[in-house]
Amino acid sequence: MNDLQEQLDRSESRNRLNNLVAVSVALISVFMAVTKVKDDNIVQTMLQAKSDAVDTWNEYQSKKIKQHLAEIGLNQARVLLAIPQSKDGGELSLQQKNYQESIARYQKEAVGLSVKAKELEKRYDDLNFRDDQFDLSDAVLSISMAMLAITSLTSNRSLFAVALFFAFFGIIMGIAGLFGLPLHPSALIQMLS
Repeated sequence: MNDLQEQLDRSESRNRLNNLVAVSVALISVFMAVTKVKDDNIVQTMLQAKSDAVDTWNEYQSKKIKQHLAEIGLNQARVLLAIPQSKDGGELSLQQKNYQESIARYQKEAVGLSVKAKELEKRYDDLNFRDDQFDLSDAVLSISMAMLAITSLTSNRSLFAVALFFAFFGIIMGIAGLFGLPLHPSALIQMLS
């Protein structure tokens, strides 16, 4: 009778543990699904920010090249004006004035483009910070799920506790990503990069 009771107790204990594992897996899966959607949206925004930054830097380079060409033209006009045989100084003076205006405009536009490109790069870096949080959350929660599967097979309560520890850490990182919290284990993320 005692053996039968012990078997029933073990069976009941194992069923309780399997039920806890099943509920844990379901909750972790739902959380992972929610954070995956947010992570994908952040990655799309990162790609757009990087594309905008590259476009802006290209535009900046274009303005700098135009500025350089205007500076070359201005120098040529100055040299031509300095030559005593020049017949039409008025035309050269007008061209010189146009070059000076272009140079000033390109310098101003280049400064604005540089600021804009740097802001876009910062936006990308900020988004990448959050993407790292989601990536770490996803990785740790996947480890937790694997440990929960093994727990279900082995009925090892210690393994269940370790799996819950990983799940807790993964959920904390996911929440940090969802709400933009400054939690970022840089050493761990750097090691995984």
